[in-house]
Amino acid sequence: MLPQVVIIGRPNVGKSTLFNRLVGKKLALVDDQPGVTRDRRFGDVDLLGLKFQIVDTAGWEDEDAESLPGRMRQQTEAALVGAAAALFVIDSRAGLTPLDEEIARYLQRASVPIVVIANKAEGKAGDAGIFEAYSLGFGDPVALSAEHGEGVADLFEALLPILEPLQPEEDTFEALGEDEEKPLGPLQLAIVGRPNAGKSTLINQLLREDRLLTGPEAGITRDSIAIDWTWHDPKSGEDRLVKLIDTAGMRKRAKVVDKLERLAVADARHAVDFAEVVVLLLDATKGLEHQDLKIASHVIEEGRALIVAINKWDVAEDPSGLFNGIRHALDEGLAQVKGVPLVAVSARTGKGLDNLLNAAFETRDIWNKRVPTAALNRWFDDALGANPPPAPGGRRIKLRYITQTGTRPPRFVIFGSRLDDLPESYRRYLVNGLRRDLGFGAVPVRILLRSAKNPYAPK
Repeated sequence: MLPQVVIIGRPNVGKSTLFNRLVGKKLALVDDQPGVTRDRRFGDVDLLGLKFQIVDTAGWEDEDAESLPGRMRQQTEAALVGAAAALFVIDSRAGLTPLDEEIARYLQRASVPIVVIANKAEGKAGDAGIFEAYSLGFGDPVALSAEHGEGVADLFEALLPILEPLQPEEDTFEALGEDEEKPLGPLQLAIVGRPNAGKSTLINQLLREDRLLTGPEAGITRDSIAIDWTWHDPKSGEDRLVKLIDTAGMRKRAKVVDKLERLAVADARHAVDFAEVVVLLLDATKGLEHQDLKIASHVIEEGRALIVAINKWDVAEDPSGLFNGIRHALDEGLAQVKGVPLVAVSARTGKGLDNLLNAAFETRDIWNKRVPTAALNRWFDDALGANPPPAPGGRRIKLRYITQTGTRPPRFVIFGSRLDDLPESYRRYLVNGLRRDLGFGAVPVRILLRSAKNPYAPK
């Protein structure tokens, strides 16, 4: 396991910019306004051969513990527990502030090695702030520009004596035999939905800890946060690996006017693109709304496997009528994938969460399913015999054979002639038959039509 290094500091000193610089990707949202980061975000770093896990945290603010900034501070304090080191970031151009000094007093009581980072030190504008940083009592500060990458070598030298004894041993891997299939990795499970549906609360309930910031305020989550977790399946008794991905709430596009919210929604959509199974979380007190169907359609268009979960089931009025009403509305609104799994859960009490995880793993198995070509073509011949393709203009459309070209989602190619004239209704007939007869359920299925080249066609 990699040693953890926590980034800590007041708002708007460049913590997320430093995080992105160290992981080598723009994972964390960055903006000029303070308080962008709210939840802890983790990333793996290989800094000149020094390997560690970096933790981005919310800006430290001196507010009441029950307020949103106060709860963000509690998340930051929790990140320091078990950390190998902390990077205390200050703004060298602004110099030390009373809040910086308060953070320093707190860190002096923590049993964690501290490295002071004087950020925004490009040029000479930050020289005064660098000298002021000596007064914090943590030794020589590291002058650094997270935005431009200056001073990263000095950071390496500061972390080396702390982290070198904690470096993991090199892993050795055995090569798979030719007949062995590569096992599936952790289930990439993204939780999406409208603001305040209970996405972060649901993940906290699964983890059985207050890992993510929650509260009555809508739109608390901004970054898409990925968390590695092991779920113990009560049915099989096995431990199964899951990567849980929390996302920002998605409102109607017309209501998203704030730049930061636009970035958060774009980050949520990006998380959907890299998930395997996506859980659309509904609020039982509000039912299914048009925005939910738009989110579901986006998930299906991206080829992800979809599950719909109704949260706050413990406070739902007329549960049976609500469930049946949502089931009917989903089948009407998502006609292209009828039968999407629908699960009732309560993020507050934990009711139904094992059923949700079982459905997610089963759906991923279907999403990864491959049908042998011989069995596929036997089904294809039966489908053509039961309902032959039309003959527009008196000329018959010939469908010769079908093959599966990929999974995740399942993709098929049909070869034949005059395929440009094949109506969309017949394509839907084939897709529905694949779902019904070959067990592809409600996962997205792609069919590509390919005609043989005509050797007499003009070049």
